Amino acid sequence: MADLGTFIPASDFVQPFQIEGHGVRGRMVRIDRSASEIVAKHAYPEPVARLLTEMMLLAATLAAMLKYEGVFTLQAKGNGALRLMVADVTSAGALRGYAQFDAEAVAAIPLAQANLPRLTGGGYLAFTVDQGEHAERYQGIVELDGADLVDCIHHYFRQSEQLQAGFKLAVARHAHGWRAGAIMLQRLPSEGGTGGWLPEGARATDWHSGAGTDEGDAGEHVETDEAEDAWRRAMVLMASAKDAELLGPDIGITDLLYRLFHEDGVRIFPGHALNAQCRCSENRVERVLQSLAAEELNDLAVDGDLVVTCEFCNSEYRFSLAEILASRPA
Repeated sequence: MADLGTFIPASDFVQPFQIEGHGVRGRMVRIDRSASEIVAKHAYPEPVARLLTEMMLLAATLAAMLKYEGVFTLQAKGNGALRLMVADVTSAGALRGYAQFDAEAVAAIPLAQANLPRLTGGGYLAFTVDQGEHAERYQGIVELDGADLVDCIHHYFRQSEQLQAGFKLAVARHAHGWRAGAIMLQRLPSEGGTGGWLPEGARATDWHSGAGTDEGDAGEHVETDEAEDAWRRAMVLMASAKDAELLGPDIGITDLLYRLFHEDGVRIFPGHALNAQCRCSENRVERVLQSLAAEELNDLAVDGDLVVTCEFCNSEYRFSLAEILASRPA
């Protein structure tokens, strides 16, 4: 178990913590180099780049609330200039993201008005946990009807009868790209509650309840007026965090956690790094092409070649149509 004297990276890191005594646990997340690297691979206009950075930060924060082995995906599908945003993070901390948009329609929106409602024109936000072909996929959906992505997340959690959670986020552009930081607080359920925020059927063990971690003792509490007051106090303290404190890098993660919560007692636990890492590969793309029907491959070919561009990392893969057709299973 770590303490506040442990060295923690300034960014691209997920830091679990708990406020002592009343079943309040949290995560602090910062992304900088990883977000900048992902956004730089595409010619995104500023409003799209900002929202995508926020989307990747939220994906990393929400994923850190769950105990899973696989991929957590956050997807926003809109009806306006910004048609789609996808961010996903693996349980090992590999982060990626991309956006699809109408460039002319985005450019027609004044920068000061380029918020989530104006860019998306409504739609939905979906959360998915994929733990492989031998495990059930879990998904939750909420409408894109908030002023920003955090509003949509808060709306989703307000619908849950099993969980209370709060989020504070900041996103900013800097000389070398984008930087974002978040604090999330989770109020653990009373005895007998699962604490899950996924749909019916998700097991309690899928929630990051502390099983198998150093955080297991945090969930032992009883619902009292004192616990309710402690939760409200924690939310007020979290709200006092300034954008510059959330973003770093001059203010360390542990320095901020200490400033916010030291009067009540704050304990940190081992965290993990985040890094920009796409999961595409030449072999994976080749296998996908080999699974397609010959007619579809012929329709996709240009001058005898099949060219596939990864939407996440913009890598281009080129194959000979004749070779792919010859290598397809009989």
